[in-house]
Amino acid sequence: MPEIETDQRDSELFSPPSNVRGMTKLDRTAFKKTVTIPVLKVRKEIVNKLMRSLKRAALQRPGIKRVIEDPEDEESRLIMLDPYKIFTDDSFERAELSILKQLNVNPQISKYSLELTYENFKSEEILKAVLPEGQDVTSGFSRVGHIAHLNLRDHQLPFKHLIGQVMIDKNPGITSAVNKINNIDNTYRNFQMEVLSGEENMMTKVRENSYTYEFDFSKVYWNPRLSTEHSRITELLKSGDVLFDVFAGVGPFAVPVAKKNCTVFANDLNPESHKWLLHNCKLNKVDQKVKVFNLDGKDFLQGPVREELMQQLGPLSKERKHSVHIVMNLPAKAIEFLSVFKSLLDGPPCSTELLPIVHCYSFSKDPNPAKDVQQQAGAVLGISLEACSSIHPVRNVAPNKEMLCITFRIPAAVLYKNQTLNLENHDDPPLKRQRTEK
Repeated sequence: MPEIETDQRDSELFSPPSNVRGMTKLDRTAFKKTVTIPVLKVRKEIVNKLMRSLKRAALQRPGIKRVIEDPEDEESRLIMLDPYKIFTDDSFERAELSILKQLNVNPQISKYSLELTYENFKSEEILKAVLPEGQDVTSGFSRVGHIAHLNLRDHQLPFKHLIGQVMIDKNPGITSAVNKINNIDNTYRNFQMEVLSGEENMMTKVRENSYTYEFDFSKVYWNPRLSTEHSRITELLKSGDVLFDVFAGVGPFAVPVAKKNCTVFANDLNPESHKWLLHNCKLNKVDQKVKVFNLDGKDFLQGPVREELMQQLGPLSKERKHSVHIVMNLPAKAIEFLSVFKSLLDGPPCSTELLPIVHCYSFSKDPNPAKDVQQQAGAVLGISLEACSSIHPVRNVAPNKEMLCITFRIPAAVLYKNQTLNLENHDDPPLKRQRTEK
């Protein structure tokens, strides 16, 4: 029997009862259902040996025991069989019949009434049975410690409290479910949320790439889908390098980079993020490596960053062997901040290989997002970045909306005052450690 057909039938047999359709307040008792399952009676001492040979025929259903006690004979057990593969004695394959004969098992099939309850159904199955037929069922969420962060669509809102409770019930360790009810506030990078079910406590602890972060999720920005990107940037830096993290949040770039024995200057405008950034630096024992600021991104670049760059890139910079990186992870607005780099520094320019490397994040809805971001960044800086930058696709945020990271070395002609600027291009070679996605 074709596998897809089996899956479809299986979903019919093992789907919740139809009377739960439209339920908005979770009633777990309404999910009771009795189904008829074929079973094979065997002596209890041969169960383990026999099960190895009956993998095809045995029932494969999470949450349901495949071997149960025989209510009529304590010396026997009943093996649950797949109702779409085993109909009669003749449904067994030749090899299966052979092992049954060897072990002196009668291949006669019996019927068993199995009661399914709420505990036996997966979250997707419950939501598919409850929500209006034919509408999207989203059972996915972002996990932030004990919190399930959902982003429900309009048609799911009448069922929001039920959905929240199902997420808690079906995901061990989740004790609170929240729904985002507005877009991210670009000033402090947080958003309003509604607790759908469970505890109101938004103080949480998460582990990401071997580091621990604690924060109040209702007041700061945290996205677990960026863990790979945090790791990627961290791997670009070597011991002794310097990182300026302009929009640092609670420290997912700053902490792991500092652990590599780098010097980190980390900034965030949100007072709550600043508070938890300090806390997480201490928690991960890197507080001696990280200088923390609570400034607007522009003020941070024109103040502490400029001051440190003047020292790092000054007359003694020829002896310097480490790199300087600037991370700007505020995709909705970071490209606008690139204008601050224009004529930021005084004096004679340093050598090209010592110029700071920028990793700037942006969203794009353009059919060619990589080219779009290069052109946006180039327009702000007043140069072409096509030949001297690389684009890394980070993630798909929404249909036709991509998040990308553009990486480039700031040209001396941009960074220093009184330098001749070629608007078409400049001589910096493309960075070797990145590749341009076309």
